[in-house]
Amino acid sequence: MQDLMFRAMGSQIRILLDTDDTQAAPSIDRVTRWFADWEHTLSRFQPDSELSQLNRNAGRWVGVSDVLWEVIQLALDVAHHSNGLVTPTILPALEQIGYGQSIAFSSNQSKQSDHPHIRPAWTSDLHDWWQLRLDTDRRAIWVPLGIRLDLGGIAKGWAAYQTQQRLQPYAPTLVDAGGDIVVSGPQADGSAWPIGVTNPHDPDEILTLLMIAHGSVATSGRDYRRWQSQGIWHHHIIDSRTGISAQSDILSATVVAPDIVRAEMSAKMALILGSAEGLGMLEAQPDLAGLLVLEDGTILQSNRLEQYVWKG
Repeated sequence: MQDLMFRAMGSQIRILLDTDDTQAAPSIDRVTRWFADWEHTLSRFQPDSELSQLNRNAGRWVGVSDVLWEVIQLALDVAHHSNGLVTPTILPALEQIGYGQSIAFSSNQSKQSDHPHIRPAWTSDLHDWWQLRLDTDRRAIWVPLGIRLDLGGIAKGWAAYQTQQRLQPYAPTLVDAGGDIVVSGPQADGSAWPIGVTNPHDPDEILTLLMIAHGSVATSGRDYRRWQSQGIWHHHIIDSRTGISAQSDILSATVVAPDIVRAEMSAKMALILGSAEGLGMLEAQPDLAGLLVLEDGTILQSNRLEQYVWKG
């Protein structure tokens, strides 16, 4: 088993390649460069990134790279399928609540916001994702004035999938990009990959072990990347209906889905909706399974999750 860990896109990245064949080594060595290139395209924290340049040119047609074109299309698909609950147009709201620079805080850390008087962003702006215009022939994008994009988890999930696709010809592969996990298939011996679900109340505790042979797993939580202002906790998951950090009884949501985009979207939707609606959404989708950890420590899981839980 080859194991590579590094930081990129504001997260811990881990790559597992189930082989000791040295022929795979050159590709493993290139993974960090892939992520660096993707981050330079997709990060809103790098002022010279392609995404930052697109945001600065709102109101104009801008030709974009294949990577940015593909990820923005994915983000707009997510906005459509989530009825605007998960949208890429949340950057003004994130900045308004104090998330203007890259931060990485665990559940027992805080950051005092530089924005002591936090007001909700205009929620109408957050729903204006449908006003973005895409010209396929020119591969150009027009972002309306007043709208700026944050690709966040969609970008990480896309990067995890791309990495898995590039490495799987060498051996069975698992890619974990900050909780967005993609597997290429079973391990070399035919067994599923063990994936632990961490307790957000106690990061040293594994709540359950999922055995995943196909598909993806994503976790969305408000125990990470959070900060305090005037005694009020804020976090990076925006409820587009209110323009502020999602206020629900869910601390973290983990979802198993056929692909990482569905997993990422569904985990975020569940967290925003809260336990009653979130669990109902998971149960209503026959190809989803999930585990919700509530603020009070209660653990809820959908009926289909049991098929993935390790029985040993």
